[in-house]
Amino acid sequence: MSRGLGDVYKRQPIKDMTVEIVRIEGRTPVLFIDIPGQSDEVVLLYGHYDKQPEFSGWDDDLDPWTPVIKDGKLYGRGGADDGYATFGSLTAIRALQEQGIPHAHCVVIVEGCEESGSFDLPYYIDLLEDRIGSPDLVVCLDAECGNYEQLWCTTSLRGNLTGTLRVDVLTEGVHSGTASGVVPSSFRTARQLISRIEDEDSGHIKLDALHAEIPQQRLDQAGKAAETLQELVYEKFPWAVDDPQPSESFTELTLNNTWRPTLAITGQEGMPDLVNAGNVLLPYTVLKLSFRLPPTVNADDAAVAVKEALEADTPPLVEVEFDADSSMAGWNAPEIAPWLEASMQKASEAFFGKPSMYMGTGGTIPFMGMLGERFPEAQFLITGLLGPKSNAHGPNEFLHIETGKRVTSCVAQVLEDHFNRS
Repeated sequence: MSRGLGDVYKRQPIKDMTVEIVRIEGRTPVLFIDIPGQSDEVVLLYGHYDKQPEFSGWDDDLDPWTPVIKDGKLYGRGGADDGYATFGSLTAIRALQEQGIPHAHCVVIVEGCEESGSFDLPYYIDLLEDRIGSPDLVVCLDAECGNYEQLWCTTSLRGNLTGTLRVDVLTEGVHSGTASGVVPSSFRTARQLISRIEDEDSGHIKLDALHAEIPQQRLDQAGKAAETLQELVYEKFPWAVDDPQPSESFTELTLNNTWRPTLAITGQEGMPDLVNAGNVLLPYTVLKLSFRLPPTVNADDAAVAVKEALEADTPPLVEVEFDADSSMAGWNAPEIAPWLEASMQKASEAFFGKPSMYMGTGGTIPFMGMLGERFPEAQFLITGLLGPKSNAHGPNEFLHIETGKRVTSCVAQVLEDHFNRS
């Protein structure tokens, strides 16, 4: 993070605001903003400034490094995830101050390690503990929205487990004609091992340790969200087929994405590019496995279960090893306070003209799990503008400008109602 960016925030006309870039040697810096309010109660607002690496496939008139406004959207790498969070938080507070509306003491934390699992953040939370205090409201602008027509409030986040599966059969590549039939394929073996965990036909995860019972309230919320979104549940993605027709209901698809475990293969080693692929039996295959876990599953226990399943009863003539890279807990929101539920409803009706909605999110925000454990009495407003086709982490990522304005206004409303709650 450059000092120049910190200076941009310092220039915001917000009374008594202090802006500091906090650094711990060897860790990504954190932007810490402190804004006194008209009460000693604390609101913690969160975002992150780090981005995923640029992705190929951007349209010719767009670029990951050059912001472009087109059709009411701001295109650019990391715009929706999560470039707006700091500006949205500060703008909401500024709007209240300019209208003479009181608010609580606000603390804004913007980290630089979220896309890597927030492994640096706990050190900063410990370092800044006295300055953060005990927030009774946490606002996170880093979440999905089911559509661009109302305020969406995240009620749960899945956990994440990543690791590498390595299968070795030889110390070096050999002629496929002379070796095949005697030496097993490392890729076939890797595929076989993965079938212990995932049903290759349905994608169902077979390990009980990776599943959790879904609370009735979350089942009800998923049903209402699915009823509202209908085809948007799946149409928001850039499908390769012309007319995608999933076989499961909207509700089941929503639950699959928010409360059921999944596996994705996100990388590989050991295979040459197609242009360099010859008649060589590969000596090894390494696959990157990424599991999304139900919000209440213990990620460390899941890692143990996956390792045991992959390494037990190793097939003959091969070496197998699974190493977990990271395991991050999910998050299930505490019961919402009546004042916050009423405030979100009022805000959505005022600025969107439609009621607020609740839904789980398939992604992971490690910070929420940390805060949920540290501040069990706090209320949470987790919202954002990662809506249909915004394509966070991918090409042509965009921020929906009008939704950004409306979400910012909703945050201001919640801050006002937080101060005035009985």
